[in-house]
Amino acid sequence: MIRVGQRLQEERIKKELSLEDVSSQTKIRQSFLTAIEKGEYNKLPSAAYAQGFVRNYARFLGLAEKEMLALFRREFDEEKYIRVLPQGMTKDQGYIPSRFRAKQTLIAVCLVFIALAAFIVYQYRFAIFNPELYVSSPTNNSIIYSTRVVVLGKTDPNATAYVDNFPVSVNTNGEFRKVMSLFPGKSTIIIKSTNKYGRQSIEKRTVEIKLGLE
Repeated sequence: MIRVGQRLQEERIKKELSLEDVSSQTKIRQSFLTAIEKGEYNKLPSAAYAQGFVRNYARFLGLAEKEMLALFRREFDEEKYIRVLPQGMTKDQGYIPSRFRAKQTLIAVCLVFIALAAFIVYQYRFAIFNPELYVSSPTNNSIIYSTRVVVLGKTDPNATAYVDNFPVSVNTNGEFRKVMSLFPGKSTIIIKSTNKYGRQSIEKRTVEIKLGLE
């Protein structure tokens, strides 16, 4: 008795077609086509796929679909041959369940949304966040034995720094320096950084000036 796979193979060879030719036209993997021609149905994902592959293969070759399916059903023993492959082995076989495709689409949309949101935040971060401001000197509640106090700090390079409301030059690294003269006693120095969007950060340093002591 002629097998359906043998009949398909003979017709394919007769039409001078390779398995690659058939695969590219029917979208059936070459490994599946080979399994059908050899009758190795255990290498196919499921009974439904096996029957669908045979039908599409026969239709492509111009053979009678009903006749080919009848041959297939006659030789096909589902209990003997067919098994469902593990999910990990069927993902890349060109027949992805619609639920899986929907999940992939949702993930892709979420990633695009996250990337877009990150881009917007990055572009407008200066309008959303206060500028960076770090004052390294003087330390808070420090005692200084001189009326000359040096204020050192760092902020965003594009921001404007102020020390007690006096603007201070900021270099390309965001660093600034201001020398102040204070009277003896306790003083509070207010350091402020303001960007072009009006966002600002403020730091305060309380110092005590003592003279005549070592």
